[in-house]
Amino acid sequence: MPIKVQGDLPAKRILEEENIFMMDEKRARHQDIRPLQIAILNLMPLKEDTEVQLLRSLSNTPLQLDVTFLTTSSYVGHNTATSHLDKFYLCFDDVRDRKFDGLIITGAPVEMMEFEEVTYWEELCRIMEWSKTNVTSTLHVCWGAQAGLYYHYGLKKRQLDKKLFGVFPHRVLVRREPLVRGFDDVFYAPHSRHTEVLRADIEACRELTVLADSEKAGVFLCMAQDGRRIFLMGHPEYDRITLDREYKRDLEKGLEIQLPENYYPDGDAGSRPQLMWRAHANTLYSNWINYKVYQQTPYDFIDTGLKSM
Repeated sequence: MPIKVQGDLPAKRILEEENIFMMDEKRARHQDIRPLQIAILNLMPLKEDTEVQLLRSLSNTPLQLDVTFLTTSSYVGHNTATSHLDKFYLCFDDVRDRKFDGLIITGAPVEMMEFEEVTYWEELCRIMEWSKTNVTSTLHVCWGAQAGLYYHYGLKKRQLDKKLFGVFPHRVLVRREPLVRGFDDVFYAPHSRHTEVLRADIEACRELTVLADSEKAGVFLCMAQDGRRIFLMGHPEYDRITLDREYKRDLEKGLEIQLPENYYPDGDAGSRPQLMWRAHANTLYSNWINYKVYQQTPYDFIDTGLKSM
């Protein structure tokens, strides 16, 4: 799929080395089509890694995507160079008058804090409110999913006894739903989190439908409004070594961290991790783009008709 990004975005070179077709602005101007406008609110600390992971996951459809990276203005992290943010990212005020076909709100390493304690919580609330009328479908990921469930439906997160860390088997619950079309009976996905939203709370909300879950990891995927809001509890976009880096980083810091489950062959942290989730990750993101973004959005984006609360 041609993904349109700025020509000198570092992620573009990395993905082109993987034979993924990336397009810069100059070439895109010669194609007489309307690309889907996708915004990614990147709340992760290592933004360049997340850029590569998400663009890779979005790369398996013939549709052209025009990707806009967003960051918060109320908080600026220290793990990504300011020059990178200044060059490749916009803030909410830069796009608040625009319409987007799709929006991804990523996870963030703030799950141990109450939502209202997060520095950029008010700004995130404004973005989620804006998404009701300016975005066709919003995909909330990990902490972003917990934040979305709390903001839109008042569902609280709770702390786990220990970090949910590893790659876990899941099952599809609603096969007729196009978002999980092509999934096997059992599929794997990575998780790395200290909190969860209880399944009972999600199921008690009439607007939400649970689409996939895990005996160990709980609800994996749920949605509302026929896919206008989607909540993804894990990190299927993670690459092979993401959990490995997290594990060894925490060990070096002297933090209490268990070996990620179902990840290293024979439980040997010195071996190459097994990659057993990418096919379903690609299918999930492709289904989102095809069924919840492309097939739901008009050629000329118009107001969805849903009024903000």
